[in-house]
Amino acid sequence: MSKERRQTRAVFRAGVAAALAAGWLVAMAPQGAAAQGLSLTAYKQAVAESLSEDEGMAAFYRARGFEPLWTADDSASQDRRAALIEALSRAEAHGLPARRYDLNGLLTRMRSVQGDRARGLVEVELSRTFLKYAHDLNGGMLDGRRIDSGIKRPPQRLASEGLLQDLARRDPRAVLRDLAPQSPEYARLMREKLTLEHRIAHGGWGTTVRSGKLEPGQTGADVVALRDRLVAMDYLAPSLSARYDDAIVAAVSRFQEDHGLEVDGVAGSSTLSAINIGPEERLKSVIVAMERERWLNMPEGLGARHILVNLVDFHARIIDDGKVSFETRSVVGHQDPDRRTPEFSDRMEFMVINPSWYVPRSIVVNEYLPQLRRNPGAVSHLEITDSSGRRVNRGRGFAQYSAASFPYAMRQPPGPRNALGTVKFMFPNKYNIYLHDTPSKSLFNQNQRTYSHGCIRLGDPHDFAYALLARQTDDPVGFFQSRLRTGSETRVNLDEPVPVHLIYRTAFTKAKGQVNYRPDVYGRDARIWAALASEGVVLAGGQG
Repeated sequence: MSKERRQTRAVFRAGVAAALAAGWLVAMAPQGAAAQGLSLTAYKQAVAESLSEDEGMAAFYRARGFEPLWTADDSASQDRRAALIEALSRAEAHGLPARRYDLNGLLTRMRSVQGDRARGLVEVELSRTFLKYAHDLNGGMLDGRRIDSGIKRPPQRLASEGLLQDLARRDPRAVLRDLAPQSPEYARLMREKLTLEHRIAHGGWGTTVRSGKLEPGQTGADVVALRDRLVAMDYLAPSLSARYDDAIVAAVSRFQEDHGLEVDGVAGSSTLSAINIGPEERLKSVIVAMERERWLNMPEGLGARHILVNLVDFHARIIDDGKVSFETRSVVGHQDPDRRTPEFSDRMEFMVINPSWYVPRSIVVNEYLPQLRRNPGAVSHLEITDSSGRRVNRGRGFAQYSAASFPYAMRQPPGPRNALGTVKFMFPNKYNIYLHDTPSKSLFNQNQRTYSHGCIRLGDPHDFAYALLARQTDDPVGFFQSRLRTGSETRVNLDEPVPVHLIYRTAFTKAKGQVNYRPDVYGRDARIWAALASEGVVLAGGQG
């Protein structure tokens, strides 16, 4: 953080503390006739006129006869004012921009209140500011759907009336504290934010490593730079060794594991590129991840059992009571804009063993129709069917059809070459996204697995099925395999549908160890950071 920024914050906090100590917040109580219970028409009229924008807030004030929540002459109102000011002064700890809440302006208007109409206007402004902060902290400041078309997650918004009612009934500091996501993930991300800010304030991670590749046994200045950077990142204990020794091998291996790289202990080009990324860029990822965690802060929670797919981590996990009970590698949509896997939540309802593949219309007309126009016998593993499901005779050819006029559908029957493999897992949604097996097993050996048309392929689909079925049968393996052996398409409903959350986290935590980072393969986090920065979010050093 720059010296000027530290001084500005210090002056601001000192001003807030002085104001609280001087008691001018208490001095907002009405004088003279207004002290008879704020029954003056000017106050009520000012409040009523200012409530048209938020029906929830209007309903709250109507239900209490426009009785003040913030500006009465009692200790409860004083506590609410003080608690809100303290919370707003700490907004940046959550990666929220202080300027969004204009605390300085709010304090000025509170100090200058004269008359009941002005008091009514400040009453409403305090409630509006509280609600803006509450919505931002609880459910996210941004609407991701406006930032990237692949983000399908709607904003999480608690009802304004309920938030104000909660504030009227409970300790205000507890209400404000409880607004933030209560997940361990959010708490660990906040801790990483503080760690990175401290590191940035003290010079970052040091000199970058200039070499293109470093291997065990090497010595020299580049090895020293690598050593010092690993020490600064807390992957290596302080050392004076200038040799790429076993300790550095172990540290590089841990770093590679935490960054989704091939774990071999060798600092190749990909590893050094990741090591050379500065703490400022990592801090951006953490702040974006905190905003994303707020988007996922659903009132009903993620589910005691749920499926979590982090698209950029290329893994699918089953979570039971907060712990990973099953994990497998995944392949997600290609970087092409029309093939990227979207982000949303739904409920898995059933699986299909020996599935048919009903080819999406976009693939039919964009990939297969051009081949069929040239050669009616192309893609012979696919059935071409009419609107009644009858097979179409290929002998007539397809040269007469365009993408707009092609009247047929295409289907691949169950079998060893089926694009969906032997099983698919369905959470019916308008995006036609699901999890499935694949015959292309070699793709799971890649570190970055963006190869599909949008659906999510699983590395261990049978074990995934067993884990799901274990809740409803004593012999999940036998149950699954007996139906697989028939070769017939078979639907198996889940007795208890399982929530599915497709997320995108370039920074994420684990219960133990360091925060993990992944590349922004679709560029979504870069766009979210740009939106946050435009709202006034800055890094610890004052960089946008």
